[in-house]
Amino acid sequence: MLFQIFDAFKCRLNDLNGKVNRIALETMHQMILLLKDNLSPVINMLIPAMVDNNLNSRNPGIYAAAKNVIQALCQHLDNYLLLQPFCTKAQFLNGKAKQDITEKLA
Repeated sequence: MLFQIFDAFKCRLNDLNGKVNRIALETMHQMILLLKDNLSPVINMLIPAMVDNNLNSRNPGIYAAAKNVIQALCQHLDNYLLLQPFCTKAQFLNGKAKQDITEKLA
């Protein structure tokens, strides 16, 4: 059931409507605080959805919300859960998204 919920939610993280996208990121931030390590089964699905478009967004609200989500992940999840998805994303990103993820890896 967790996969079904987050599979549908993942689409909102990449929504073309900026308001929907920002609210989805803000909601994801709250969900991280509540679910913490219970997110481990879906983290490999969520990180690409959060990072790909949102950390390179020209919309300052979306970019700030995405950075808050990444920060919450780093604070509330075990680092070993984040290492693989962050390394994978760092290889293929560009711009400020690559810089942000590389700083988190360091």
